[in-house]
Amino acid sequence: MRKYLAYIVFILLFLAQTCFASDIKFVQVSDSHYSKDNEYANKVLKAAVEDINKLNGVSFVVFTGDNINRPNEEDLAEFVRIVNKLNVPYYMVIGNHEVFKSNGLSKQRYMEVIRENNMFFKQRTPDYYFRKGDFGFIIADGAKEIIPGANGYFKESTLQFVDKQLSKHKNLKFVILQHFPLLAPMESRSHSTYKADEYLKLLDKHSNVIAIVSGHFHTNNEKMQDGIYHINSPALLVLPHQYKIIDINLTKGFSPMIYTQLREVTVE
Repeated sequence: MRKYLAYIVFILLFLAQTCFASDIKFVQVSDSHYSKDNEYANKVLKAAVEDINKLNGVSFVVFTGDNINRPNEEDLAEFVRIVNKLNVPYYMVIGNHEVFKSNGLSKQRYMEVIRENNMFFKQRTPDYYFRKGDFGFIIADGAKEIIPGANGYFKESTLQFVDKQLSKHKNLKFVILQHFPLLAPMESRSHSTYKADEYLKLLDKHSNVIAIVSGHFHTNNEKMQDGIYHINSPALLVLPHQYKIIDINLTKGFSPMIYTQLREVTVE
């Protein structure tokens, strides 16, 4: 009898945990540096799209900046046409290679080009929010369009946007998606993020940020600091052509579990 009671209790506990658990799996692709005139970059991006479409259970794909190699409308339009073949929705972050307001492509025009080539892409500004179940996602723009450069710069308006979304949706667990990391994986004055400490201080006010996902440094690096998992991923265009699968599990009463996996793309 005790054996059966123990079994019933186990089942009830399992069902209770299941009822209070949620998870999400998404793909991060960073630093594709796509150019329609670069045949190899074409092959890499198309191979990545085909490979991602083989995965099961993916909610969405996020391209975390330097998606194109230069601020060029034609390159961006062709990039969008290729990634439109993904079986799941995708979201775009602007990197430092992609915009130059006075000589090529402004941020406003960048977002317009995406919408012109993807009728399902509704975002109009480079800072935006979207929700997936119990998770909130913030795209935070740190690129400079007036005097472009490799240093990240999150304007006050962007930090205010982040602060507003985190305050407005306190019941959600948040992942922030951006090009420039707040914790640099290596020392580099030329690629550092301006006033990253102010951004981190803002995040200290909130308890619902669980991860920040970025690219920019073309390297794989992950670090937990003050309850936030900082995930930095390599460049798709650089050998061995990798993107990252990120799986997050939430169970009430437990800390979030974040699993990451690098997946290599075969380019023929």
